[in-house]
Amino acid sequence: MATEHFDTLIVGAGLSGIGAGVRMSENCPTKSYAILDGRQRIGGTWDLFRYPGIRSDSDMYTLGFPFRPWNNRKAIAPGSMILDYIKDTAREFGIEQKVRFNHWVKRASWSSKEAQWTLEAEVGPNQDIVRYTCNFLYMCSGYYRYENGYTPDFPGRDHFQGRLIHPQQWPEDLDYSGKRVVVIGSGATAVTLVPALAEKAAHVTMLQRSPTYVIGLPDWDPITEALRLSLPGRIASGINRFKNVWLAMFFFQISRRWPNLVRKALRFHAQRELGAACDVDVHFNPKYNPWEERVCIAANGDLFKAIRSGRASIATDHIDTFMETGIRLKSGQTLEADIVISATGLDLIPLGGVEFAVDGQRWEPGKSMTYKGMMFRDVPNLAQATGYTNASWTLKCDLTSQYVCRLINYMDKHGYQYCAPHTNDPTITELPFVDFSSGYIQRAIDKFPKQGSKAPWKLYQNYARDILSLRYGAVKDEAMVFTAATAATQPSMSSSTP
Repeated sequence: MATEHFDTLIVGAGLSGIGAGVRMSENCPTKSYAILDGRQRIGGTWDLFRYPGIRSDSDMYTLGFPFRPWNNRKAIAPGSMILDYIKDTAREFGIEQKVRFNHWVKRASWSSKEAQWTLEAEVGPNQDIVRYTCNFLYMCSGYYRYENGYTPDFPGRDHFQGRLIHPQQWPEDLDYSGKRVVVIGSGATAVTLVPALAEKAAHVTMLQRSPTYVIGLPDWDPITEALRLSLPGRIASGINRFKNVWLAMFFFQISRRWPNLVRKALRFHAQRELGAACDVDVHFNPKYNPWEERVCIAANGDLFKAIRSGRASIATDHIDTFMETGIRLKSGQTLEADIVISATGLDLIPLGGVEFAVDGQRWEPGKSMTYKGMMFRDVPNLAQATGYTNASWTLKCDLTSQYVCRLINYMDKHGYQYCAPHTNDPTITELPFVDFSSGYIQRAIDKFPKQGSKAPWKLYQNYARDILSLRYGAVKDEAMVFTAATAATQPSMSSSTP
């Protein structure tokens, strides 16, 4: 089997993968690289999800790329607009020609002797196996399974005579006009879907086991628009980016420090938006504190408007069983439905579900620990792009891509072939990768690597701190072990150069 070699391979051609390609082209111009993606098109999440109303849950001045400013009035943008933005970026920076589509990466094996990764991918409908090698592997494949989302084993679901749909596999032919729709879930997908469906459906009910914090925000603001129209693109984008990052960090910090104050403010906001149309203390009063799970955004308050109009409603209860014509709840209430949408979350998997081996030994991410939230203990030349839970995904991914380029250039300059973070500090304890209580995270948390109790193993979820660490901090520290070319025939930890 012929094997093609690249200096770097990037897995995933979504928002983070395209951004990684641009950074590689800019900062490592002499390095060869390719982007492998299992799907037929660029865009990742924004190409996969096609349900009504899909939009960003972060503002586009922070979700967009810093090297290509978002230049649109809408800061909270619809999915189709985001997809066009990703495609246009790939085209403008020449990244399209680097992407190899229909390449599902299944296995990746590191050899310290050869100082390289070997990847096997299934290509095309016949799933033919192709093989690549690379010196550095950068995973930009996201955190969930693309094939299907998570749907619980609902009792009695086979009795239901209508359509049961997960938003991740939205049917193109679905006509919900004049239909009774039940959306199961209370996260960002449900909050987005309900008002969009309510525009045509006879009625939409959001069925939730427990409430979520929801805040109505305009999809644009006058300060942002004034800056966008009066200043050059990069300057305006940079100011808006800084402003929105600061506001998001401020809201997160006060939520963690004074949760009761923020809880009261969010309750007041929901009460003012809904009036007598909904019992806020039943349907918008979570048991957890703000930012123990993500706070959902209702763009222009659309969810509140749909409820006020009577076109949508909320039921906070548990499912007893599906029936032929709908759902019976534990309280005895019945929800009649022609269509049920299971907005019950994603099926999370680390590193795209790839099977990894290091020097012939299977490596499981769930038994590892992350370094700076992007590399893994004792695993050479492997990085992942992951975003923040409390801010825009792209903020952290772009910092990571810049750091990967710095790391590659540092190894070239000093004659190293590979590097791996390592710790002998017995005081470091392992903690969950994220501390969110969301069900879809807790179901899969054991599959994901841990974080450490202190730097550089701790994941701080703090953009300002990460700028100092990833963009300006030293590449060489007490945890990173580098191996020179002359020692590359020996195992990485025993032949390390401090």
